[in-house]
Amino acid sequence: MLKSILGAALIASSAMGGEYSTSIDSTIELQEVTVSIQQDETQLRMSQPTIQVSNEFLQQNFAGSLMQTLESLPGVKAMSVGSGVSKPAIRGLGFNRMAVVEDGVKHEGQQWGDDHGLEIDQFAVDRVEVIKGPAALLYGSDAIGGVLNLYTNEIPTQPMSGSVQLFGRSNNGQLGLSTKVGGIQGNWFYKLHATLLDYADSHVPADSIQYYSYWIHLKDQRLRNTAGYECDGSVTIGYTGNHHRTSVRFSDSYSKSGFFANAHGLEVRLSDIDYDHSRRDIDLPHQWVNHLKVLSHTTWSLDSTNLELNVSYQNNHREEHSEPISHGYMPKPNGSLERCFNKHTFSGSFAFRHAFKHHELRAGASWEHQHNQRGGWGFIIPDFVYWDMGGYVMDRFTLRKNLILNAGVRFDYAQTHISSYNDWYKTPVGGDSIYVERSSPLDRHFRSFIWSVGVNRAAGHWNFKTNIGKSFRIPIPKELGADGINYHIFRYERGNSTLDPEVSYQLDAGVGWSNDILTVQVDPYVNYFPNYIYLSPTAQYVEGLQLYLYTQTDVMRWGTEWQLTWHITPKWETFVQGEYLYARQCSGEKKGYTLPFCPPWSTDVGVMYKYNLLGDGTVKLSTHIVGSQNEIVPPEKPTEGYWTLNFAATKMFKMKKNMLNVKLRVDNLLNRRYYDHTSFYRLIDVPEPGRSISLMVGLDF
Repeated sequence: MLKSILGAALIASSAMGGEYSTSIDSTIELQEVTVSIQQDETQLRMSQPTIQVSNEFLQQNFAGSLMQTLESLPGVKAMSVGSGVSKPAIRGLGFNRMAVVEDGVKHEGQQWGDDHGLEIDQFAVDRVEVIKGPAALLYGSDAIGGVLNLYTNEIPTQPMSGSVQLFGRSNNGQLGLSTKVGGIQGNWFYKLHATLLDYADSHVPADSIQYYSYWIHLKDQRLRNTAGYECDGSVTIGYTGNHHRTSVRFSDSYSKSGFFANAHGLEVRLSDIDYDHSRRDIDLPHQWVNHLKVLSHTTWSLDSTNLELNVSYQNNHREEHSEPISHGYMPKPNGSLERCFNKHTFSGSFAFRHAFKHHELRAGASWEHQHNQRGGWGFIIPDFVYWDMGGYVMDRFTLRKNLILNAGVRFDYAQTHISSYNDWYKTPVGGDSIYVERSSPLDRHFRSFIWSVGVNRAAGHWNFKTNIGKSFRIPIPKELGADGINYHIFRYERGNSTLDPEVSYQLDAGVGWSNDILTVQVDPYVNYFPNYIYLSPTAQYVEGLQLYLYTQTDVMRWGTEWQLTWHITPKWETFVQGEYLYARQCSGEKKGYTLPFCPPWSTDVGVMYKYNLLGDGTVKLSTHIVGSQNEIVPPEKPTEGYWTLNFAATKMFKMKKNMLNVKLRVDNLLNRRYYDHTSFYRLIDVPEPGRSISLMVGLDF
């Protein structure tokens, strides 16, 4: 049975984007199954910058949401909106330019919106893999900027085990409870997980903000109506044998959150709602979203051949509610349902691996079908149907033990159908009143052929890697057919039905040196987009709002990330890590400017002390330094640099067969006022949250 469990664990690591080799060096302990991989071999097998994040790291760096937790990694950014919503970005690319993959299946929500977060329970995640740079060869469209691989399907090793975690944050009064139970009996295993959390309005170090020349007072320095709550649950049932493993996972995530009332348009000034009545009530405007996912994951392994099959269904249902107010020629609507999106996604993927002599051949195919239906009295994107299919072939050729060549090609075919839509009210045009057509019927077909080549080299303490390739991204329906008001940013957005697929050419490099005391890693990259898609402001106005139009332009991007860790003594450790990104438009009306919301350089410097007193523990003090961002795209404004001081401490207490974990974290210890250049709230003078104390107490049994 132990051999069966270990084999299944190794098969699990070969999920899409994972790494597995029959030559992995491993050690096995009878009491606890432990798999250790030589660091040199791990680095050699990946020709792109990749970061492996353990569950322990996720718990120790818990910061309110999954992306805020991962934000401490160089090159990874959380674009936050309010107290509980944050979006991922890798090297300045987010939204539909990076893929979030859960157990081999691409997570499909409403990624295009500024205020649409990840509908994933962060406490159900066993580990995370971050791939920085284009990864469309394996993952297809949307992976043009990178991949966030989430794994929730690790097999339990005991008949029954689990954990209970209580956590809270002071800044927004967050309270939460998460529990999980799992076990294995014979060849069958199961996992159950549930998370509940509730949070209040977030706190900022400001008494007032300025929005379109209007001064808005903030009672008790709170962003009114940013409270919310979340409920998550999942059930996994699986079977593992000597050569195969299969599991089915059912998960459901529901959340409801308010929008910062004063960022939802100036009409809020006339509202009768008492937004300051309570910190925890959720008034209008607000949103709720429910994400249902059913995922089947099956793997087979025989000698040097591995097969994998993933099939899934996802339903993402999101509603946005606000006070019914007349806009332009639109009369006052009935009800508060401004927008509704109901997205159904069916997907499947098949992967094959075979090792022979000095080669490891990989091939795979994937398909996806989406159907998104809109509702409500507001309009921004039309109904659409999207499907795609693609396949890839790649080879990993071991020239020598310390020299590996990776090469592959991929072909994709996709189709997008956008439905027509007319306003539900009449608008005077000429001498008549008509139902204005916001969206015309549109059928677009896309084809793409991409490639990638990488070389990895190890020499003593040194490790070198280089990867060059072509990647792509298919225009999303919003970019093709949007035509409406974005109330959160107070602008009119219009799509462009003639957009071509986005293409990216990128060169990644990596140089690393490590021994038992010092580890140094530098990862530079150069990225060229001949037809980058973005929302550009124009001089036109529609319904009294500035028109933003989707357009394409040549863009050059380059940057680097760096990490240094020095183990001064067995107990003392210091580290430095950071990132820098440069972007420039090379054509179009904004030629010579950077891209909107381009992050400035940043670096983290810290020291950590490990102690063993009544159990293992750590204490860490660090400072986060961010430079000024003067490279902007009008009407953006420059952002001043800042620094914050942060503190963290952990403690583990052994209690017979149980383990009690206590984790304390203090962000922005000095309660400094600063602005994040990647936050859209910065546009209305809203600073980032003030001091926040997070506490988590967990019991493993």
